[in-house]
Amino acid sequence: MRFILIDKVVSLEPGRQIKAVKNVSLSEEYLADHFPTFPVLPGVLLLEGLIESASWLVRKSENFAHSMILLEQARNVKYKSFLAPGCQIEYTVEAKTIEENISSFSGFGVSRDERIVEARFGLRHFNLADENSAMAAVDANVIESLKERWKLLQ
Repeated sequence: MRFILIDKVVSLEPGRQIKAVKNVSLSEEYLADHFPTFPVLPGVLLLEGLIESASWLVRKSENFAHSMILLEQARNVKYKSFLAPGCQIEYTVEAKTIEENISSFSGFGVSRDERIVEARFGLRHFNLADENSAMAAVDANVIESLKERWKLLQ
């Protein structure tokens, strides 16, 4: 399964902030297991929505300089409520720092005027060719694919 946890970017200030939304549909595969009689978006996917939002902020701030953006650390993650099918969450992520290979953020998600998740976290960004120059073509393909997805999110 491949999860895409951002449906639309509402606003973006490169180097500063991003706001993005996710609509939860009952047809999403993971809801069959989490939980069959009380389906809710898993907490780890709420956090991933923040991370995915921050990743787009990094990509746009650095003009898609890196093919890989991964979670480095997550701190002070707080889950305050559930997100059920039919609901929408709006993520707001603010950059504390965006440097060449690492960045740090704070963010939160709101649904129906209630903050349901918040966290501070750091990301690591790099290209596969940094370790193996033969991977430069893979980096280029990944970045091109991300640029195409970005067009759909705006």
